[in-house]
Amino acid sequence: MVRLAVVGIGKMGLSHLSILRQHPDVQSVAMCDSSGFVLDVLGKYTGLTSYRDYDRMLREEPLDGVVIATPTKAHFPMVRSAIEHGVNVFCEKPLTLSANQSMELAELARRSGLRTQVGYHNRFVAAFAEAKRLLELGAIGEVKHALAEAYGPVVLRAKASTWRGRRAEGGGALYDYAAHPLDLLTWYLGEPSAVSGTVLGNIFSVETEDEVYATLHYPKASAQLSVNWSDESYRKMSTKITLTGTLGRITVDRQECQVYLREQAICPSGYQHGWNVRYTTDLTDQVWFYVRGEEYSAELDYFVRSVAGNLRAGEPAERNSFTSAAVTDRVIERLVGDAALPTTPVSGPVALPGPRRQQEPASRVRQLRSRMQDRWQRRRQTA
Repeated sequence: MVRLAVVGIGKMGLSHLSILRQHPDVQSVAMCDSSGFVLDVLGKYTGLTSYRDYDRMLREEPLDGVVIATPTKAHFPMVRSAIEHGVNVFCEKPLTLSANQSMELAELARRSGLRTQVGYHNRFVAAFAEAKRLLELGAIGEVKHALAEAYGPVVLRAKASTWRGRRAEGGGALYDYAAHPLDLLTWYLGEPSAVSGTVLGNIFSVETEDEVYATLHYPKASAQLSVNWSDESYRKMSTKITLTGTLGRITVDRQECQVYLREQAICPSGYQHGWNVRYTTDLTDQVWFYVRGEEYSAELDYFVRSVAGNLRAGEPAERNSFTSAAVTDRVIERLVGDAALPTTPVSGPVALPGPRRQQEPASRVRQLRSRMQDRWQRRRQTA
C-alpha cells in the first residue's frame, strides 16, 4: 500500500482526496490545510489525521508521497521540502511561478531519484494521447502550424478577488487556463524558440488577465494561442488543438480526435485517406473511480503505480515530470515578458501602397490618351 497525504483541501484537493481514498493500492493517511474548519469537518467524516503545519506532517508521518494542490505561490517551498524529506511528489500545475525555480526542483528530483509529476491532466486524455501517437508516426507529415485554444466561463463579472484573481499568487487566465494548451504544445512540438505579439487582456478582472493571445515560433512551424476564461458561450472549460501538416491535419479536444489524411500520406493502421474520427470513449481505458473526468483518476493512478514501481510494460518512466513542466513554465515566463514590452502606437492614417494591378489601369489610360493626341496632331498636319 502506498501511503499518501493530500495538501491543500480546495476544489482540486477534494477531488484528489476522493479519488485516492477509493484507490485499491493507496492508504490515505493524512491531509494538510490552513483552514481549521475544513480539517475539522473532513476529519470527522474521514478519520484522517489532519495537520495545519506542513513541515510537521512531513516529519511525523511515514509518507511515500504527497499530492500538493495549494495555490501556485506555495508550490516551490512545499515541493522542495518534500524532496528533502525523501517523499515523492505529485504537484498541481503550474509547477512554480518562476522558470528558474521549476528547473531547480527538476534538478533536485533528478538527483534524489524520487518520482515526481505535475497535474497536466490533458496528457491522460485518450484523444490528446492519440494525436501525440499520430504525430510520432508522421501521419500528417511535417507540422507547419498549430492553433491552441481554451475557453470557458470562469470569470463572468467583476467581483472580489481571491488568489485565483491575482497573478502574483498564480491566478489569472495565463497560469490557470493557458497553461493547459501550452503544455500540450510543448508535448507535441517541443519548446518554442521565440514568442511574439502577446496580449494579456482584462475583461472583468482587475489584478490579472481574462484573455491571452500570442504567437509561438518554432524552427519549422508557428502556433497561435487563443485563451479566454470569460466566455459564457461555453458551459465548462474547453481545450482544443489543431495541427496542420504537409500530409494532413489533426483537430483534437477532450471528446474526439479528427484526422484528415491526404492521398500522399501513409495511413496508420485503422486510418484511411480523407476524414477519420476517433472518439475518446473508444480510446479510453476504464478507470476504477470517476470524478470530473477519467483523466484525473488516470493521472493519479499513474503516480501511485510509479511510486510503487508497478508501471506496465511499455509505459514511459516519466509522464508530466518536473522537467517537462519546467519547459511549460519557461514558455509562460516568456509570454509575460513579451506582453510587458512597450509598443509603438501608430497615430493618423497610414498610406499603404496599392497593388500594382490597381495602378496599371490609370497608366494605360495615360498611354492611350497620349497616342490619341499624337494621331490627332498628325492628322492636322496632313490636312
